[in-house]
Amino acid sequence: MIFSGPNRFFLFISDWGIGKAVIAALAISMIANSLSFAPISRAQSQVSDSDIAFINAHWPDTISLQGPAPANYSALEASLAPKDCGACHKTQYDDWKTSIHSQSMGAGVLGQIINFVESNRATARICWSCHTPLAEQQNVLYKNNAWISNTEFDSQLQREGLICAACHVRKHQRFGPAKFDGTMSTIAAQTKLPHNGFVEEAIFSKSIFCRKCHQFDDRGYKLNGKLIENTYNEWRDSKYAKMGIQCQDCHMPNRRHLWRGIHDQDMVNRAVEIAIIPAGNSRQTEEALETLITITNSGAGHFFPTYLTPKVFVRGYLADTAANMIEGTFQQTIIGRDASLDLSTELYDSRIPPGKTLKVTFSHQIPDNAVSLVVSVYVEPDHFYTKFYKRTLEGHGSPMSKSLITQALQQSMQSGFSIFQETIMLKQ
Repeated sequence: MIFSGPNRFFLFISDWGIGKAVIAALAISMIANSLSFAPISRAQSQVSDSDIAFINAHWPDTISLQGPAPANYSALEASLAPKDCGACHKTQYDDWKTSIHSQSMGAGVLGQIINFVESNRATARICWSCHTPLAEQQNVLYKNNAWISNTEFDSQLQREGLICAACHVRKHQRFGPAKFDGTMSTIAAQTKLPHNGFVEEAIFSKSIFCRKCHQFDDRGYKLNGKLIENTYNEWRDSKYAKMGIQCQDCHMPNRRHLWRGIHDQDMVNRAVEIAIIPAGNSRQTEEALETLITITNSGAGHFFPTYLTPKVFVRGYLADTAANMIEGTFQQTIIGRDASLDLSTELYDSRIPPGKTLKVTFSHQIPDNAVSLVVSVYVEPDHFYTKFYKRTLEGHGSPMSKSLITQALQQSMQSGFSIFQETIMLKQ
């Protein structure tokens, strides 16, 4: 299962041609270590006791059934459907519809989970804990050490992923951030206000609020000594945390419910600075060229990229007078972290920490017909997904599952984009 957090990511491999022993080991490790469910401690979070208490209560493994709505609620107020929230909160709803959060139970995730609902419910529950955390979104519930049928299950609500209520509603009570200036309102929840008002919590504007789905517990699954999912800790250890810059400041500017990340070209452009030493200063002789390309993580508050799934390709080649690539001159460096599909081995980790720079050197003999060097940087947000979906389709699975995975594969192969391209004329 590849968890996209909601852009975030860890992975369970199903038994489609990968090996049940590996699956069992991963599932047992992840469940035993309570990756999504572990309570937060002061040492982990460096936040206040009240923040810790709120988060541990607000984000359990499964958010309890809402139960009967207050008697004075209208059908609209009692609804958990995002479109009904949008009746009053139109801007937030319109933003959410375009976000990764609204796709957190997309074809790729659902195509895997439907195989777990009956055969491996513990794994399904871990998937649901971030992708569809409300009890109303989960096919079955775990109570008193037993699995029970969920009579309140809403399949449409499940397909809508991380919905408004997942963050903002508990037992039909609404929660949200304080005013923009950080002060708390003196107006308590009142029956005269829609849905009896709401409870203000400053923690909605703090990075710790995002931790549950964007950080493994310290005991969680690791490769080469590093957690598979470590985004919150990467931020916590960066200059941004010390400066008081929160996840929401970049991913929810002006409280927009957009959560843009690696899939968004503008967001990626703002995260990095790319420079090439001008050709006049490059080391070029009549026979050879050596040019330095630098990629600086100047704007991301975590590693660039932070997860296993995306890859960034720094490419260079020599071109002729017709701008065609000269055979044998292509060179490529990959920025990212990769692992074997069974998560047993880290293949490489070339990610760039906040504020750091990766230096790439293009070096090649100059053919007689070469007139320019072409450098590009290309982002594939779903690179690991693409490999995983292809492998999945080689194995066994239900027709519905294979149909969903095929759809997800097509989407993943269309998610790439270029963030940089420059042609440098060679000295003649």
